[in-house]
Amino acid sequence: MKIVVLSGGLSTERNVALTSGAGICRALRRRGHRAVLVDMFLGLENYSGEIENIFDAPDGLCADHSVSSAAPDLEAVRRSRRDQSPSMLGQGVLQVCALADLVFLALHGSCGEDGRIQATLDLLGVPYTGSNYVSSGMAMDKAITKRFMDAEGIRTAPWHDVHYTEADIPALVEKLEVPCAVKIVNGGSSIGVELPDTKAELEAALHHMLHYGDHVVVEKKIKGREIQIAVLGDTYLPAVEIIPKNAYFDYESKYQKGGAVEICPAPITEEEWHQVGRMALKLHRALGLSVYSRTDFILDEEGRAWCLEVNTLPGMTPTSLVPQEAAAVGMDYDALCEKIAEESLRVRKAERL
Repeated sequence: MKIVVLSGGLSTERNVALTSGAGICRALRRRGHRAVLVDMFLGLENYSGEIENIFDAPDGLCADHSVSSAAPDLEAVRRSRRDQSPSMLGQGVLQVCALADLVFLALHGSCGEDGRIQATLDLLGVPYTGSNYVSSGMAMDKAITKRFMDAEGIRTAPWHDVHYTEADIPALVEKLEVPCAVKIVNGGSSIGVELPDTKAELEAALHHMLHYGDHVVVEKKIKGREIQIAVLGDTYLPAVEIIPKNAYFDYESKYQKGGAVEICPAPITEEEWHQVGRMALKLHRALGLSVYSRTDFILDEEGRAWCLEVNTLPGMTPTSLVPQEAAAVGMDYDALCEKIAEESLRVRKAERL
């Protein structure tokens, strides 16, 4: 197949997406597909050939990418684009996607998981990987996802849906309990997350969150083990336990070598594995997700799983969590990427019937 691996973009998870995209593109090429890596935001500004020939570009235009310890400077990325257009889609992106048999979405964060690119590709008539635009948009919003958890009886920490300004902070500090977690509703990779233990830390966290937006979820902090589990197709895979180097599984712990210990399969009981797996699958189905997702949990000292959030386009570097879980059931990275592609084509075809 001719496959565009659409990556990069302009979210705080840009560098993670580029690393996922390069891995996916090379895997698909090893499986015999004519895959090419395209940066959603920068587009084809560095490609000088005929667009019809791009699927035969050397190495699929894959460069070497890595994730630094700091989040990307998105303003610097904006300034680097030659045409300085306000569009989130770079030069030639829609044209090359229209030529593809499939667009593999190797995007993370607000410009890839919130449904907008999925809706764009639907209008273009081009199939893509993962969930549709409605389900993606709902799952990206932590407040909407929390409402689905509550409605479906999926255990999650008590929470508040908060829209606020600077002037509201004193009253919120009085009202909200600590310790808690403060999360921007559409963030990812633990960017836009604060874990205050005191009222003073809560006040500072609320001020800081306004850099990301004025809508946050504030939930009770649950202590326990970090467990993450993927749904692939219509089943759940072995779980992973995360033991972060830092106080919690932050951006550095997720993407820097030695930042965390990841154990797969997680050293939990079979009952605990089925507990998180059933909850993940229930949330996946409730939101109308398809193909694959990864759900994050805290497993407390009493063995109760608390659902945190779901990711519709989870990290897909060769060492990411979903590939580790697939490997635990005998599916290597290249086969996983191809399965996601094939299952997505089946789902998109069924949606058009």
